[in-house]
Amino acid sequence: MLNPCDQDFAGRLAAEIPGLSIKPAEPRYLEEPRGKFIGLPTWVAAPSSTEMVARVVRLASDASVGIQPYGGGTGLVGGQIVTEGPEPLILSMEKMRAIRAVYPAENTLIVEAGATLAEIHDAADDANRLFPLSYASQGTAQIGSGLAVNSGGLNVLRYGMARDLCLGVEAVLANGTVFNGLKRLRKDNTGYDIRHLLIGSEGTLGIITAAALSLAPKPARHGTAFLEVAGPKEALELLNAIRESAGDVVSAFELMSGTGLDFLAEVFPDVRRPFRHNPEWTVLVEIGTSEAVDPEEILSDTFESALETGWVTDGLIATSGAQREAFWAVRETIPQANRAIGAVASHDISLPLSELPEFLESMPTRIAGIADVRVNAFGHLGDGNLHYNVFPPAGRSAAEFKSAAPDLSTLIHDEVVRLGGSFSAEHGIGRLKTGELARYGDPAKLSVMKAIKTALDPHGILNPGVVLD
Repeated sequence: MLNPCDQDFAGRLAAEIPGLSIKPAEPRYLEEPRGKFIGLPTWVAAPSSTEMVARVVRLASDASVGIQPYGGGTGLVGGQIVTEGPEPLILSMEKMRAIRAVYPAENTLIVEAGATLAEIHDAADDANRLFPLSYASQGTAQIGSGLAVNSGGLNVLRYGMARDLCLGVEAVLANGTVFNGLKRLRKDNTGYDIRHLLIGSEGTLGIITAAALSLAPKPARHGTAFLEVAGPKEALELLNAIRESAGDVVSAFELMSGTGLDFLAEVFPDVRRPFRHNPEWTVLVEIGTSEAVDPEEILSDTFESALETGWVTDGLIATSGAQREAFWAVRETIPQANRAIGAVASHDISLPLSELPEFLESMPTRIAGIADVRVNAFGHLGDGNLHYNVFPPAGRSAAEFKSAAPDLSTLIHDEVVRLGGSFSAEHGIGRLKTGELARYGDPAKLSVMKAIKTALDPHGILNPGVVLD
């Protein structure tokens, strides 16, 4: 049974850990971006070193006080918010943001968990290298939380998820022990890989305090195209054609439905859309090449051949940095437009690539059998990850469809799982999807997960209520 983080416990932390910043939680620590969760009023501790984190965790363990790890607060499944039960101690990593070391010859960087993705990008850029993990909230999102949820983003197709970009981690376990795993090795077969156990565990098995990250050479040249495609099937044909002809140069391959472009016109008319009309399906393609290879030529040749096959019906290839940024502004503003419209239900799903066209073609009719709603499907087509969100008709509010939301999500997730997909592609389980994990999770996997949680956190102090309810 956990105890609340009260003023007495906060005072004890301040007294026993000199230099520890501890204060009542401001509203920003108690809210998540979509407003689905409001946290309990409590205290925030912001340690400035790994040893300080360890001392906080040891005292919390001794007092049976829950710990709520907090990164940038950008998570969309409530993993950073406690809404019920004894008030936890919020453990913020905001004071641990140092770039500890950069090894350009090794394509490696060591950084503390509170550094934002933008800060890591800058450090890599200073070394003429690329850290590929990238998503819209990179100015706020911290690498520790990004690893904790195994985040994805725009460049997974070429570079992989957060897990694939991490060589080692330093972390504090539930008893206050420090796991010193900051190795800069590509090969290390010395027993169980604790790094991969902690990555994706959403702070329920340990608090990541630092990471050794893998960098990549910076592409010398970029090519970006916005193409109208006949449909998702043809978009996949196009992706395969580019990869077969040009090799592993595709960094991003984003699918967008016409509904998303309609939303931009509705709530962000100042965002310039690439076509006079809003096509039913478009893809945003970006490739990165060496200096010796012309990316615009690759995209131009692909565009011409795709026109002949009927995969593509129209398109634009960026001829300047400003045009490239304008193309990406369309994709990156769609989530903002979604929030402005107000979703009835949102879904972060992934499917085997060959199953995606069938899913996208069949679901709207089935959804219409439950409610008269609009569907906005968009996302990272190349790696099978779609954000499949349901919205009210124009002129109506999401609140009017609140009763239909559970049935809509069940229908969508049932079909995703039937087709061999996942109901959580890149956002994690958090508190929002614990019921889905219990429903769809393999019994053997759930049994192993519970055993690991019990072994590493026997008192259940780390992020209580997340992943395993």
